[in-house]
Amino acid sequence: MRIIGGQYKGRRILTCEGPGYRPATMKVRESVFSMLMARGVDFSHARVIDMFAGSGSLALECLSRGASTAWFVEKSPKAAALIRRNLADLKVDKRHFRVVCKDLFNVLSGSPDQPFDLVFIDPPYGRDLLVPALEKAIENGWIAQGALVLAEVENSVEAPQDGPVGDMELLTDREYGQTRILIWRK
Repeated sequence: MRIIGGQYKGRRILTCEGPGYRPATMKVRESVFSMLMARGVDFSHARVIDMFAGSGSLALECLSRGASTAWFVEKSPKAAALIRRNLADLKVDKRHFRVVCKDLFNVLSGSPDQPFDLVFIDPPYGRDLLVPALEKAIENGWIAQGALVLAEVENSVEAPQDGPVGDMELLTDREYGQTRILIWRK
């Protein structure tokens, strides 16, 4: 897989293999970043969090485009090590990222030093983790006012309408094969 834009454009990144890992395809990543740019995302000042990060390709794309900070939250030590290797291979300055190798819900139980402007959430398919993760992130101040929240889920998942998630404005609901992309503004 390769980075599709920014200072690392064209650079190869390693991806995770095994059950439950499905790195965003180039087509989906191109569409995602086109949608974000069309909504005025200024990557040069963005604080980004990649929940259920896997290979971290979405947050790596943001760092390539100048994001000030990117957090990668990934439970698997193997996947977290791969993210660290990709960051080292790209020579990303350590001041601009944090790799958190913990269960996302343990991380979200606390509060961040600052909320995030761009939130990626790509939960494992078939586990119904989207709504609980979003509710916990909203409840504990992880998502800034005006932030964009992008979820990549299986196409059978409907956009949640109730609870704290229902208070966010749904901007996009698109299908790409077996994948659905949802974007909200808080």
